[in-house]
Amino acid sequence: MIGPLDEYPIHQSPLPMARVVSSDRNFYDRSYYNAIETGGDTMLITGFGVYPNLGVTDAFATVRRGDTQRAVRFSDALEQRGLDLAVGGYRIEVIEPLQKLRVICEHDDLSFDLTWEGAHPAVAEQPHTIITKLHRPIIDAQRFAQVGTWSGTLNVDGDDFSIDPSVWCGTRDRSWGIRPVGEADPAGRVADEPSEGFWWLYVPLKFDDYSIIVIVQEEPNGYRTLNDATRVWNDGRVEQLGWPRVHLTYKSGTRIPTALRLELSTPDGKPLEVEVEAGTFIALNAGCGYGGDPDWLHGQWKGRNWSESKLYDLTDPAVAGRIPFGVIDHVGKARCGSDEGWGLFEHGSLGRHDPTGFADWGSVAP
Repeated sequence: MIGPLDEYPIHQSPLPMARVVSSDRNFYDRSYYNAIETGGDTMLITGFGVYPNLGVTDAFATVRRGDTQRAVRFSDALEQRGLDLAVGGYRIEVIEPLQKLRVICEHDDLSFDLTWEGAHPAVAEQPHTIITKLHRPIIDAQRFAQVGTWSGTLNVDGDDFSIDPSVWCGTRDRSWGIRPVGEADPAGRVADEPSEGFWWLYVPLKFDDYSIIVIVQEEPNGYRTLNDATRVWNDGRVEQLGWPRVHLTYKSGTRIPTALRLELSTPDGKPLEVEVEAGTFIALNAGCGYGGDPDWLHGQWKGRNWSESKLYDLTDPAVAGRIPFGVIDHVGKARCGSDEGWGLFEHGSLGRHDPTGFADWGSVAP
């Protein structure tokens, strides 16, 4: 099992780099990127992952325009872990680690050649852990995040876009560890005693002189299991911004957010308030392979040299009906004092959540 990576002094265990320390089938190593047209209605989300214990590598790209999402995905057998980040017509080139990347997708329906430039230093997020009532970790991951800008070209269904970094910004994260991937595990006891709910908020925002990254995860009763709020300055300074107080406004009759207000505090105890307005969104369970996507999930074995393209009509009742039962990524227009910024407004509210008054899976905002 010795491979090219074993030439480098980067080992973390007495194993070849082709193997990971955990034998959990759900071990993953993934990149996520979004690109947003500030002031516009076009949004791109894309990602690449490897799943060593499933023997799979895959990638996806989804673009929202109007009421449609165009999605393409690629999947293949993972033969060796290495520095070649590619599958099918998709590849990532690391030009300058933690600062500059090139992401390329080649498909007749959706193609791009985009270069990412970090606007502020990448920051390590708090470890992300979810333990089930069976005392099993279904998520046990390390992550880092960064905000930045994009440049290059994009083509969607024959329409060309010039990606200007003065207009197009975005956020990215890298994560690795354990999370549900590939084919589903046998339900077992969980079928009789299912989860009551899941509540998640992830808001990385780009301002001129700094970035603000907030992550909040709560149990159905409101108990907070992940609390991470930081401000990263241009010079690399990282401030912790206390315990975020979250105020969400939902569209009536739904759980789709329209606005967010975060009450934060600086290290010297001064209040810091951030307001975020939700713009266009991409449903992560319609083409992106995240939980609840019936067409394709990350890490699934689809055979060798597999690719697929699909156009999703978000007004189709079959698609619209599942959007509220997944995580949704909105474009976020932000204000912090007199500073204006843009970034990601990611939210998922599934099942019961006492602090917002959702009693069960069918509850919606009044």
